[in-house]
Amino acid sequence: MSKLSPADLEQYIFSRTGAANDDLLVGAGYGEDAAAIAADGSTLVVSTDPISLAAERIGTLGVAIASNDVAACGGIPEWLVSTIFLPDEDEGHLDTVTGQLDAEARRLGITIVSGHTETLAALDRPLLSLTCMGPTDRYVPTSGANPGDVVLLTKWAGIEGSAVLATDFRDTLLDAGVESATVDRAAAFFDDVSVLPESAVLAPVATAMHDPTEGGVLNGLVELACASDVSIELDSEAVPIRDETRRLCAAMGVDPLRILGSGAMLATVPAGKSERVVSSLESEGLDATVIASVSAADDPAAIGVHTDGRQYRDSVRDDMYDLWE
Repeated sequence: MSKLSPADLEQYIFSRTGAANDDLLVGAGYGEDAAAIAADGSTLVVSTDPISLAAERIGTLGVAIASNDVAACGGIPEWLVSTIFLPDEDEGHLDTVTGQLDAEARRLGITIVSGHTETLAALDRPLLSLTCMGPTDRYVPTSGANPGDVVLLTKWAGIEGSAVLATDFRDTLLDAGVESATVDRAAAFFDDVSVLPESAVLAPVATAMHDPTEGGVLNGLVELACASDVSIELDSEAVPIRDETRRLCAAMGVDPLRILGSGAMLATVPAGKSERVVSSLESEGLDATVIASVSAADDPAAIGVHTDGRQYRDSVRDDMYDLWE
């Protein structure tokens, strides 16, 4: 499992978007979290996302991930359309998934307005596809990073990945010698997967925001750099990583910067405003760290992320994918 390359996306996806519509303000584009549609003097942010690999908390994560994409564009998530595919007609599966969807949507103040549910015998685990919508007064794209900006990361790397490892691979981790208390603390990271709180602080000032999901912080930075046509210099040592994340990743042989990263927000802000923005986030109980700087890519070949002597300009495959194969 991996994301399509930018070239394939351009050829087969972004060039095939049906009829033109003047109300579409921001449409499909590499790295963009959501679309923006003009609606009665406001802007409607719309995003859709599938989830299939996190079996234990798929409903909880599904709502968080879909709403995060709206929040990462400065939107306020309000409505959700839920499509559920189950591997069998076991009412227990249906009860668990819909119960998780309902609980997380209520917690985040989101209304599930429609959807579709069916069973597919070809599946071996539940599969969800969720569309989230909400209004904004200021749409913030992934493509807005400017030379001279710095990149902030809220919370820490690998939040979602740590929680999924702790639940889907608990026995493997225990067998590898990870203490049960460490695994339990990492499982509780599910409570930190939403980025709605930091979006409210960042949206008025950020030049770009992005939700690092598949491929983690590293891939999120690549998407941000390529969408903005800039060069990003990443200080990998500055990226905050919780001890639980380090321990779980070491036991499973994965890189904390390359695992599912929902729960953190990448945002670019002018360097002169970074201290004030970090202070504003901290006043809301949210950690934030400057992890990178943005510079002009005078040569197109320089577009991408530069760190530890390497350049990344293609999608980074999530290290966790191999664990399910």
